[in-house]
Amino acid sequence: MPQNIQRCFQRYEKKYLLNPEQYQKIRAGLAPYMEADEHGRYTICNLYYDTPDFQLIRASLDKPVYKEKLRMRSYGVPADGDSVFVELKKKYKGVVYKRRTVLEAGEALDYLAGRCSPRAKDQICREIDWFLGRYHPVPQVFIAYDREALAGLEDRVLRVTFDIDLRWRDTALDLRSGDGGERITSRDQILMEIKIPGSAPVWLSRLLSENSVFPTSFSKYGVCYRENLMWPVKRHPGKAVRFCA
Repeated sequence: MPQNIQRCFQRYEKKYLLNPEQYQKIRAGLAPYMEADEHGRYTICNLYYDTPDFQLIRASLDKPVYKEKLRMRSYGVPADGDSVFVELKKKYKGVVYKRRTVLEAGEALDYLAGRCSPRAKDQICREIDWFLGRYHPVPQVFIAYDREALAGLEDRVLRVTFDIDLRWRDTALDLRSGDGGERITSRDQILMEIKIPGSAPVWLSRLLSENSVFPTSFSKYGVCYRENLMWPVKRHPGKAVRFCA
């Protein structure tokens, strides 16, 4: 298991939906202060876990003070034996806390399904065990997108990401099954996220204001649930309608 991977995060995350013109202006404005991170552009694949009646995402959409979710994530499509992340992500009073462990793709699926215990169990695995015991979650939806990631030239913990081509599926719920799916957002929408431990620098706040870019509430899983999973009878005639928010 890799030892040099960051496993714990505590930060603020702000989201913005951009059109192509705004993206070009923001991207140009960031250039003097930020550069592509060590990975540059890549595809992120996620498998979100929830209760059979979508309790976690329904609670999250009510905007509580505290919310949590469990997902499996890979950078690119993993092959058998490749490593993936199993992540617990929590938000409390606007602060995001993310804790993750690294497992092989097949082992991660078996672990979250209760078929095995990780060979090397750490504190984060014990926290995941508690989550599994409380919610008994199952894989509910796959979400992928293509990301461009930037890091600050002087402050490396300042990160800005741009996600495009957000897509989803509720079949083939295995990260190894490819990154295809149906579109979540329109082709000309770009999701920008600013990730920072504290306040944004003055130059960044000014750049956003000058280009009329304002934060929005946007959850990839939440949008996917509202648009596609609340009423599955539209997609799967004959199935009972799931709970809705």
